[in-house]
Amino acid sequence: MNIQLASSFLLIGCLWGGTALAAPQQSHAAIRAAALAYAQAQSKDLPGEVRIEVTPIDRRLKLEPCATLQAFLPAGAKLIGKTSIGVRCTAQPGWSVFLQADIKVAADLLVASRPLAQGTVLSAADLSPQRGELGRPGLITDPAQAIGKTLKFAIGAGQVLRQDMMRAPLLIRQGQTVTLRARGNGFVVSQQGIALNDTGAGEMVRIRTSSSQVITGITVAEGMAEGQP
Repeated sequence: MNIQLASSFLLIGCLWGGTALAAPQQSHAAIRAAALAYAQAQSKDLPGEVRIEVTPIDRRLKLEPCATLQAFLPAGAKLIGKTSIGVRCTAQPGWSVFLQADIKVAADLLVASRPLAQGTVLSAADLSPQRGELGRPGLITDPAQAIGKTLKFAIGAGQVLRQDMMRAPLLIRQGQTVTLRARGNGFVVSQQGIALNDTGAGEMVRIRTSSSQVITGITVAEGMAEGQP
């Protein structure tokens, strides 16, 4: 009987001691909430209806409690589609975890209202809205992003428009005489030459001068480019 009683006391002592010595753990819910709040704040300016899902953390993961959590976007990650959001503890010694998230944006995308040939200068009549998801960069939701631009290649009716499908209106055309202007500290130097390629605003143009030298500049206006002196 004494042996049984001693064993009972020993078992109770071990259970009590294990509970008392168990270290407090960081709340997984708080980490997930920090990641969700970050994603909501960063995506609030996206066009359309945003839906965000953050995957729960593995319950087996044990982390020290942290008073200050900081969410961040890992290098190479984007706040759209299936992505990853990091949460770090800013106190020493600190820790970091990465949560899987799915950010879906339903918006009115612009599609071709009819078959459009290569070189078409887009007008409002060429565009129609279609509800869809912003699942990749460059999709167009605002007609102002497309109207007046030129298609690089032919597209079919109903095809979703992307930024890389079009180019800005041509300001310089191959074979055209252009002026290349270079600005320095208190002076401007200009010379003329022949454009070797078509370009729109902000694009690089190659120019052959009267001395047959080929130089480059940035297209800034109709028949005008700027370069370095």
